[in-house]
Amino acid sequence: MKSKYILILVLILITMPVCAKEKNVDKKLTELEKHVIENKGTEKPFTGKYNVHEEEGTYTCKRCDAPLYRSSDKFKSDCGWPSFDDEIDGAVKRVTDADGRRTEIVCTNCDAHLGHVFLGEKYTSRDTRHCVNSVSMNFVPVKTGQKRETAIFASGCFWGTEYHFEKKKGVISTRTGYTGGTTKDVTYEDVCSGTSGHAEAVEIVFDPMVISYEELLKLYFNTHDPTQLDRQGPDVGTQYRSEIFYENEAQKKTAEKLIKILKDKGLNVVTVLSTSGKFWEAEKYHQNYYRTKGGSPYCHIYQDKF
Repeated sequence: MKSKYILILVLILITMPVCAKEKNVDKKLTELEKHVIENKGTEKPFTGKYNVHEEEGTYTCKRCDAPLYRSSDKFKSDCGWPSFDDEIDGAVKRVTDADGRRTEIVCTNCDAHLGHVFLGEKYTSRDTRHCVNSVSMNFVPVKTGQKRETAIFASGCFWGTEYHFEKKKGVISTRTGYTGGTTKDVTYEDVCSGTSGHAEAVEIVFDPMVISYEELLKLYFNTHDPTQLDRQGPDVGTQYRSEIFYENEAQKKTAEKLIKILKDKGLNVVTVLSTSGKFWEAEKYHQNYYRTKGGSPYCHIYQDKF
């Protein structure tokens, strides 16, 4: 019995520094930053460096560098603190104050205190104001802050798949193509024959400071039927299969998490997860098809599944 407790203690000691490293909360803070971030204080109004700040970029957590807000969601409220009417998806957590009167906002990643959120003030169409302390944030301007990551999704006809992603904020570029097969220098005719093993897919280059891979995945699942095997609507064949080609283990785990959520909701998801490989760009007339030709997809209708 004693050895069991010793083993548990050793495991705790081993995992503690890992957790601290993951959340990156070992930064040295000034006394004012500690007062606000750790002790849930408030900086004096109209004194924060980001109160009047209009540069384009991303506001990140002072303690762990997690992206919190986009400059495009910042607005002038004259309240004395930076104001935002939206946050980056999943970046901010809302917690009711101990007195039950206000709603505190904290960084989802490290629980750093940011400020409070208020509703019903009619400042913007979103009717939401995140009142944030400047000392709780850093700022990454676009010219130095833009990063690029890639996502590759197959969900039926690539015209419809691309239609939804190319309009999404944070997506830098899209291109249709073929992947997941066995032949080289593949063409549209090869893929249509069903003998090349390729799927019609879309390669998406995005800025993770603006839109997360999880947000893209949710759009992917919400714009096709992941329960249909080797088809999507009237398009039938293995080239129209539902498949995610992940770039790394983080992308794979995120996909597995969302698939589990959908399965727990009762959906018989048949989406396949595969490591990404060679992506063959489709012919020019397949690129940005609906944007060029007009119209909208016939089998990629948005439906919120989450």
